[in-house]
Amino acid sequence: MIDLLRRLCSAPGVSGDEQTVAQVICNEFAPYANHVGIDQNGNVIAEMGNTEAERHILLDAHLDQIGLIVTKIDKQGFLRIAPCGGVDRRVLMGARVLVCGTRQITGVISCLPPHLIKGGEDQVPLIDQLAVDTGFSKSEIENIVKPGDRVLFDTSLKVLIGKRVSAPGLDNRAGVASLIRCAELLSKKKFYDKISFVCSVQEETGGTGAKTASYSLDPVEAIMVDVSYAEQPEVSSEKSGKMGEGPMIGISPTLSKTVFNSLIQTAQENRIPYQLEVMGGNTGTNADEVTNTRRGIPSGLISIPLRNMHTQAEVIDWQDIEDTAQLLASYVENGGNFHA
Repeated sequence: MIDLLRRLCSAPGVSGDEQTVAQVICNEFAPYANHVGIDQNGNVIAEMGNTEAERHILLDAHLDQIGLIVTKIDKQGFLRIAPCGGVDRRVLMGARVLVCGTRQITGVISCLPPHLIKGGEDQVPLIDQLAVDTGFSKSEIENIVKPGDRVLFDTSLKVLIGKRVSAPGLDNRAGVASLIRCAELLSKKKFYDKISFVCSVQEETGGTGAKTASYSLDPVEAIMVDVSYAEQPEVSSEKSGKMGEGPMIGISPTLSKTVFNSLIQTAQENRIPYQLEVMGGNTGTNADEVTNTRRGIPSGLISIPLRNMHTQAEVIDWQDIEDTAQLLASYVENGGNFHA
């Protein structure tokens, strides 16, 4: 699992520029799927099971990560930037980054010393006040980088104590890893439905990939896998899950009651640890897009607890990924929400 996460998290894939990580994911699904490919919007779609089956279940996890986009190169050669997804600007100053131009180059997000900032260290500058310093002059950098190129955190996966790892992009490469592991488990099982694994693009900027993929595939039900808040200082226990204690099954007015009850039943019958995540409205995930597609697709949500969301030091417990995969595989094997 750690090796899989390392391969996924080391591949760049900021929203709207996900081709590199998409190809890595295709390679990971290839040993298990009947067919795997990339659609015209950039979504990775892997299919398993009976292609003629009436019961068609879609399993989705978005593959894109938050990052930055180059807006201009100023006369000193600094790269001006804008957010690409919900970047936490509190952790940007002084961060080491990778700029994905004609080749990858290292940069540092420059910032004023606190002595020179009105308000001192308590002041967090807006992103348009920041710039990436690559060390190149304007004429040099223009041969490598152009406006529209993406920028992401330059931090590799680190193994922590126990089963915990830290890396940028675990939102939502952790979810993608659970789908790949689920496909591996299903390749050794008997099931009679058609399963479409969708690793969708552009979730961090609006959910375009899941919306178009679910419309095209037209499943009878769908389950989205994403991350959610893990318990940590200053985070309410009512709004978070405990790391290492299983996936969080979503309960929300926008989710199918039949689906989330079937997920809970499946977890209980197979002795898979789980937690509940109760929401009073939209989920803030691809489920909000998929459930409203076509005539409506009954949808469920499973979330993996994650700390430090949208930073370069996201943290998960990989046992939660394994338990998510086990839950999904058992759910599929039992016939989805048609489970008696």
